[in-house]
Amino acid sequence: MHHKLRTAYFLLFTLLFSCTTQTPPSPSQTSLYVYRFDPPAFIKFSPDFQQAGEIPFSIPPHCGLLAVFSAPVGRFLAIELSCPNGQTVLFLDTDTSAVTQPVGDTDSHFLAWSPDGSAAYLKADSLGSPHIVHAAIDGRQDVIPINEFTYDLAASLREREFTFTFSRGLGQGSELWLAKRDGQVTELLYSDPFHYISFARFSLDGSQIAFIKIPDTQTPFTVGELWVMNADGSNPRKLADADAGHGYAANWSPDGERIAFVVRANPEDARADQSNEDLISNIYIVDADSGALKQVTNLGNGRVEAPFWSPDGNTLAFSVVINDRMEGQIAEIATGESQSLETGSACCPAWMRK
Repeated sequence: MHHKLRTAYFLLFTLLFSCTTQTPPSPSQTSLYVYRFDPPAFIKFSPDFQQAGEIPFSIPPHCGLLAVFSAPVGRFLAIELSCPNGQTVLFLDTDTSAVTQPVGDTDSHFLAWSPDGSAAYLKADSLGSPHIVHAAIDGRQDVIPINEFTYDLAASLREREFTFTFSRGLGQGSELWLAKRDGQVTELLYSDPFHYISFARFSLDGSQIAFIKIPDTQTPFTVGELWVMNADGSNPRKLADADAGHGYAANWSPDGERIAFVVRANPEDARADQSNEDLISNIYIVDADSGALKQVTNLGNGRVEAPFWSPDGNTLAFSVVINDRMEGQIAEIATGESQSLETGSACCPAWMRK
């Protein structure tokens, strides 16, 4: 009996000791990357915005840099280029500096990362036989059986579930659908016969979807609307006017309570309806419940591009173009103070969480 008690005490002690001495999971590391044009490299910034390293990367000849998208978690950046044969997407491993091209035989357009950062959804061969590809960073690819006219996609928190948006043609509006099991099951969430639904984005808890409505007209750049609805398509509602047509997505704060987006500051200027260079714009934040607005930047000329939240929700990073010069900036939400990240021409800030 005493032997059994000693054995029981020993097992209990071992269990308690093993529980108290386990190494806690290390917190995620947050970095900010900004592309510097000369000399060409991705500059890494520490959480206190000090330069912490760089990755040499030259844009291929005759190509231009369109955008950079960091994986939701992990070490990869998706780099979207505009080249003579169409758009091209590259994967950059920020640990090894290795660059791969997931779709090499035709054009490719970035749509969204998968939630775990292991793959990206791309639109491929848009002028030939357009299709959507689930391209993993390890080289595997799957064709997704959804509408070939899809121009926007947003991944849900659930594995292989996403929204996709397409239009049947000019003057026919657009439709936003939910796809499950990689498109094997689809259901209509929302349609609008008078607008293009663009840049649908899930809140971080997956409960809501924000999107931009662009008027379905031949005017290339115009004023649109920021809307939000529940993830099942219910309770759609307009939050604010927003820039439309220039390609600036609205993005949720990490707490799911606020949305940062771009507002056109010169809606009455007809030149800005036709020319990107004539746009004057600023970044605003809107409370998703109350609709209360807060202006973040105060540009009197020039334009801002899509803002991205830091993982702690305290800072926005974005590109600014003034007099044809582009630079990466950050703005503190509490104070509204902005600062440049690089003295030289730079763009496309992207937060990375490993």
